[in-house]
Amino acid sequence: MATALVIENDPTDDARRLGEWLTEAGLDLWVVRAHAGDEIPADLTGYSALVVLGGALAPYPLPDGSPGAPWLPALEGLLRKAVRHRVPTLGICLGAQLLATAHAGEAARSPSGPEVGPTVVGKRDAADTDPLFRYVPLMPDVFQWHADEITVLPRGATLLAASTRYPHQAFRLGDRAWGLQFHIECDTAMIADWAVDSALVAELGYDPDLVVAACHDVMVDVEEVWQPFAARFAALALGELDDAAPRRSLPLLGQG
Repeated sequence: MATALVIENDPTDDARRLGEWLTEAGLDLWVVRAHAGDEIPADLTGYSALVVLGGALAPYPLPDGSPGAPWLPALEGLLRKAVRHRVPTLGICLGAQLLATAHAGEAARSPSGPEVGPTVVGKRDAADTDPLFRYVPLMPDVFQWHADEITVLPRGATLLAASTRYPHQAFRLGDRAWGLQFHIECDTAMIADWAVDSALVAELGYDPDLVVAACHDVMVDVEEVWQPFAARFAALALGELDDAAPRRSLPLLGQG
């Protein structure tokens, strides 16, 4: 069975539902808990995919010049190897930011302030020919929980989804690496854990209980969009996804 390497950067953000969707689609998961001291592998030998999760870490150097966590330079190196060797890769929130910074993109504290809770993002035209995004609806439901953002995409990256305040919501680098600024892995329990004493929620003046309830209300909608997306990612890792499959389109006027 093919195995996906999953990197946990924060004890509060595991693969959760995304992990379930990937295993249901045929992938084994090997989880490295970097936050607990697990060593980042030197390369991706033996792995068919790489998934890098989120966390409350800075994807840019701290004021003293040190990385946001001791393992982040090694993780950026692994992300570079994944793209170079065309290993299917998925970065979520912090993982997406690190995918960008590892390839000379830039991330920073967002001047727009934190983005928290359920929202929608808008697909860009380039998503219509993307092997994973082509069947995602025009404005999919997502969960947001971040104060940092990708300010400059890597050279050659393809922007796949955007929003008004945070223009770099999803992108592809090369032909097999995707970064999502938003979250798709969360269940209600995870959101509830994040909302307890959350500095981001407090900064926005939100009621934590209302944030959790709002996320819970769209949980099914998020699953309807992103479970098939995860299955397509797994199929790519398994060598079962036809990248050249024609995209569905509406018939021209006057045709059946």
